[in-house]
Amino acid sequence: MISAVAFCPHPPLLVPEIAPGTATEAELLRSACERALARVLATSCTQVVIIGGESSIHGLSGFAPGVRGLPDADLPPALAIADWLLDRAGATPARRFVGVPPDGTPISDWPPLDERTGLVVMGDGSARRSVKGPGYLDDRAEGFDDLVVSALAAGDVGVLADLDEALAADLLVAGVGPWKAAARIIGGERRWHGEVLYADAPYGVTYLVACWLPA
Repeated sequence: MISAVAFCPHPPLLVPEIAPGTATEAELLRSACERALARVLATSCTQVVIIGGESSIHGLSGFAPGVRGLPDADLPPALAIADWLLDRAGATPARRFVGVPPDGTPISDWPPLDERTGLVVMGDGSARRSVKGPGYLDDRAEGFDDLVVSALAAGDVGVLADLDEALAADLLVAGVGPWKAAARIIGGERRWHGEVLYADAPYGVTYLVACWLPA
């Protein structure tokens, strides 16, 4: 049973040692992630299932070579960031990691969900929100991100399930696979109260933080 859902982005700048020059922006985003995770952990879940994009890159040391104290988990960056955030939160439930491609189909079997489960969904929005973004500016990016923000605020599983994969690929949306996978695992039988805790694109990449609790 899914007890609550946290949606978080996974920029490496969340880890202070990786991007010390972005302290103000990173602190706001990190604080929002911490609030979302705290709400999930407060539901007394006995396991946390983390969904993130699969990648051939593992760990975070490549983002800051030579820097000590970085999480060294043998996980793709999205899942490694989630692991780091949960460590920071002092989370004690068992953790299950699920990597997914952009279509949201997990590369391994879903863990059993018969126990009380907190879901943590890791994904960035468009990376084409400004000329400074990794993919330069695309006028379609704002509309796509606004659609996701509205779905997260409304607890709308259907919108996440039906996100346009081709458009998401054009806009360099890292979260489309995890969002689709979350919609699949949550299903449409239960109603959710959604709250968006952060939605901004400080570096041309949209970062979204939200929490869903049973309505």
